[in-house]
Amino acid sequence: MPHREELDNCEVLAVHQLNIAFQEERQFIPAVQNLSSSLRRGETLAIVGESGSGKSVTALALMRLLEQTGGQVTSERMLLRRRNRQVIDLNELSASQMQGVRGADIAMIFQEPMTSLNPVFPVGEQIAESIRLHQGLSGDEALNEAKRMLELVRIPEAHAILSRYPHQLSGGMRQRVMIAMALSCRPAVLIADEPTTALDVTIQAQILQLIKVLQQEMEMGVIFITHDMGVVADIADRVLVMHQGNAVETGTVEQVFHAPVHPYTKALLAAVPRLGAMNGSDFPRRFPLISQTEQGQQEDETEQDTVVPGRPILEVRDLVTRFPLRSGILNRV
Repeated sequence: MPHREELDNCEVLAVHQLNIAFQEERQFIPAVQNLSSSLRRGETLAIVGESGSGKSVTALALMRLLEQTGGQVTSERMLLRRRNRQVIDLNELSASQMQGVRGADIAMIFQEPMTSLNPVFPVGEQIAESIRLHQGLSGDEALNEAKRMLELVRIPEAHAILSRYPHQLSGGMRQRVMIAMALSCRPAVLIADEPTTALDVTIQAQILQLIKVLQQEMEMGVIFITHDMGVVADIADRVLVMHQGNAVETGTVEQVFHAPVHPYTKALLAAVPRLGAMNGSDFPRRFPLISQTEQGQQEDETEQDTVVPGRPILEVRDLVTRFPLRSGILNRV
């Protein structure tokens, strides 16, 4: 149903006072506390923080996927501007109404495509299922649209890929399939939960560029969840830093990278290797440690000599490598 409180014209998502907790024995343990943020059309908001900081559960709460797992989600408002410009409060939707919104107006690329894709169905059928549900196309029309989406994410021989199963594709291909599935209904908001974590740097660069290009073509708002500050600097417009379930700092990329305020943000940035930082040093050097309770920066400038004089750097003894081969039709390796 339409919501009486409108978003700003450029905003597609606004969250106010989001709280998430999980039950352990007889008490609820908070995972996210009093989180408020917004997202504009065509903007990329990066949510960063260490593992367990609340990044992924925040995304799952926006998708209304925590209700079946025992999570307790409360918020004042979770406003979404749908593709037809209608503003709705996700809190007020029933499960069946949310099913019509999820995938069509707000979609998600999950962190691990091998566990997110169904191993018993071809990838084309899995993409077509979402298209049939939200666009009302016939089976053949949905498969043709699935083929077009695979071509859109730059998969060669898309027609042949339609009939393949997830295990027959490489990691990069599976991630592109997940992107095609998430974008198949041209959502207003795309949530990407560390979509390149398991990929090598070459494929990672291709996936990041692909998301950026498709975002511009579809005018989507993108929430990008990551712990890689290098990726954040490359693709994000704004940054939301989370620590222990709290939003500790937010701002533009330039503000956060060049003038961080919170000690935890400074610690994240200090842990990023910098080109040329080891010039003039023959030995490993510790990263600067920044206290999260104090503003001071503590550095250990003592060079650590890890090489013992007179001994080899690498020594291998009694190494054996075997490839067992079994005979017989049913015992081949």
